[in-house]
Amino acid sequence: MRYLLTLHMNPTLWATLTDEQKNGVYEGHGTFIKLVTESGEMVETKALAEPAETKTVRVKDGKAQTETGPFVDAATFLCGYYVVDVESEARAVELAAQIPDAAYTAVEVRAVVHEG
Repeated sequence: MRYLLTLHMNPTLWATLTDEQKNGVYEGHGTFIKLVTESGEMVETKALAEPAETKTVRVKDGKAQTETGPFVDAATFLCGYYVVDVESEARAVELAAQIPDAAYTAVEVRAVVHEG
């Protein structure tokens, strides 16, 4: 079963971390990627741009309207994800706990119910 492990960033919290803690997060992702690649559970991973670089598109009266910025104005934002192919939800949760961001913010585990 495939699961999406989403990473969420809180810039205010991130700013309070020491350089050593930030480097630990970066290095921890390398370790995590190695773990899930070697186990054969890695499907893909992506890091996403900050909300300031986001374009939000809405269609009104049949015309596309584009705004700069995120859809949701919130303290945290989606900053990346992993897709893993594991035997159980419990394994997906176990892997999510090993993502270094989990020490500072939430990692959401969501089953993939359709792929196109």
